[in-house]
Amino acid sequence: MQFPLAITVNGELHEVHVDASTSLLQFVRQQLGLTGSKEGCEDSECGACMMLVDGRPVNSCSYLVLQAGGRAVTTVEGLARGAELHPLQRQFAELGGVQCGYCTSGMLISATALLEGNPRPSEEEIRWALSGNLCRCTGYTKIVQAVQAAAVELRSKQ
Repeated sequence: MQFPLAITVNGELHEVHVDASTSLLQFVRQQLGLTGSKEGCEDSECGACMMLVDGRPVNSCSYLVLQAGGRAVTTVEGLARGAELHPLQRQFAELGGVQCGYCTSGMLISATALLEGNPRPSEEEIRWALSGNLCRCTGYTKIVQAVQAAAVELRSKQ
């Protein structure tokens, strides 16, 4: 059975009909063609699918798209402004916080939520905010450094 849904993704309103069992991740990837968020574990364990819903990070693989009705969803694609990367995206690339890249979109989303609520996080706060995101490649050190550098850059723009 299909249900009507109005959802805003990366600032764009979508009025569609969806199956009740469709996850937010499935909807964004399959119906909107935004494939930056990855399907890793399908069990809310790895964080590769993280998206912001009204500014709060959620594991979109286990979050039904109908739960996001009337809400604002931000995917990793929505962080950049046109061709200008978000400071987090740029710092991850410049400081080597990206290796295989599979976890990167979720890390960026979790870090975005952190910095929006805490522009001066300690290393411990960064590690706590990213604790729901698993990375098998980097060892997290360069990811933490990238978040710290992005925090400094964002504060300088205020």
